[in-house]
Amino acid sequence: MNHLAILGAGPGGYVAAIRAAQLGARVTVIENQALGGVCLNWGCIPSKALLSVVEFGDKAKKAKDFGIQLSGPATYDPAVMVARKNKVVSTLVKGIATLFKTWNIEHLEGTGELLDARTIRVTKPDGAEIRVEADGLILATGSSWPNLPLFPIDGTQIITSKQALELSRIPASLLIVGGGVEGCEFASLYSGLGTQVTLVELVPRLLPLEDEEISQMMERELKKRGVDIRTGVTVDQIVRQPEVVTAHLRDGLSLNVEQVLVSVGRGFNSRGIGLEKAGVQVGPRGEIVVNDRMETNVPGVYAIGDVVGKAMLAHVASAQGKVAVENFMGHPRTIDYDVIPTGIFTLPEIGRVGLTEQQARDRCLAVGKDPQQSVRVGRFRYGGLGKAQATGDIQGLLKVIVDAGSDRILGVHILGAHATDLIHEAALAMHLGGTVSRVAEMIHAHPTLAEGLMEAMEDVHGHAIHLARKPSS
Repeated sequence: MNHLAILGAGPGGYVAAIRAAQLGARVTVIENQALGGVCLNWGCIPSKALLSVVEFGDKAKKAKDFGIQLSGPATYDPAVMVARKNKVVSTLVKGIATLFKTWNIEHLEGTGELLDARTIRVTKPDGAEIRVEADGLILATGSSWPNLPLFPIDGTQIITSKQALELSRIPASLLIVGGGVEGCEFASLYSGLGTQVTLVELVPRLLPLEDEEISQMMERELKKRGVDIRTGVTVDQIVRQPEVVTAHLRDGLSLNVEQVLVSVGRGFNSRGIGLEKAGVQVGPRGEIVVNDRMETNVPGVYAIGDVVGKAMLAHVASAQGKVAVENFMGHPRTIDYDVIPTGIFTLPEIGRVGLTEQQARDRCLAVGKDPQQSVRVGRFRYGGLGKAQATGDIQGLLKVIVDAGSDRILGVHILGAHATDLIHEAALAMHLGGTVSRVAEMIHAHPTLAEGLMEAMEDVHGHAIHLARKPSS
């Protein structure tokens, strides 16, 4: 029986462990923190548990419009919110532990370090050391919060997302440094709780990796929530005092806030795990170098998840874990990064798959095609949907980008209620090579939000039923 050792039990490591056990391997998993890694314990799940509270509160604020009389305004209890969040996390962590038991997966608590390409030294919490020898290794050590001299993290006044999820109290004011996915999600969360939020981003717009139209819409939505957004600027200096933090921005503005949330990327956990002893190659950013089978340069040693520096997403780590295991078990398989649905859990949500409109046009230019003729775009707004009107979720847009020659879907972007769920219809269509016309022809149930995707697909060719006739050119 092949013995596989996995260093790390995040969404990549624990999924790889279960798949390996399913395929008949003996599996040992080494983890020095909680099962589920950052995603489950200090990231994806806890942040969504807290955001769901704010979303619920947003609906309560509109209760009167729906004919519901409440005795007073909605207020938030941080202790109850955090307790609920912790219960959600604990339930899921216990679920992983149960899965490990049913699949006879050995879980070793401790810090692992490679001694060679087949041996890991595990230092247990009590200081004892054991050695794990295996036929193959998977490195799934993830990423961590960066240590930036300008932002000395103290966990109280200058915090990371880990502390921002504990919410011992709701701060009156918060500066978020970084307008990417994490920064915008926390801006939604804290502004919903009543905190005066200032969001600073170095580049000219929020969510710089998203479609520009969607990015602009999200900026407007955050401003509606009272978020003060400052793009194209950075923080030059942070001054801590007992009750306040003063942030001096490059544009000359000085802000006094209770806390500063640093949300400017993550670093690879590739140091201190013995890569040099095993001869594993590391890239210029500190990422572990792998091929499309998730193999490192050392036979029998694989790496997955954030530490390989590809798409740093939990579901990508899980997919990489399955690919690595199947190759280890003798079932050749490669990974395809072309169709990766992504969810951003702002309020409202964003779902995205494939190319942005600008990326599609740039690709046309690169091969000598006219982007105006080669790229088509279809749009449909939530306000035109009966389901959205009925539920009050009328803010949103569904946008489809298509190759005019082949009618293939190049990208889909959704901002609005349940966008992170809706995006998967588009992702499946792209994965199966479907055309925009075929998706538009599929009968969609009424009344649903998914009808908006059908309408956006129809709009590519000017056939959307619930859009007013466009003026002739």
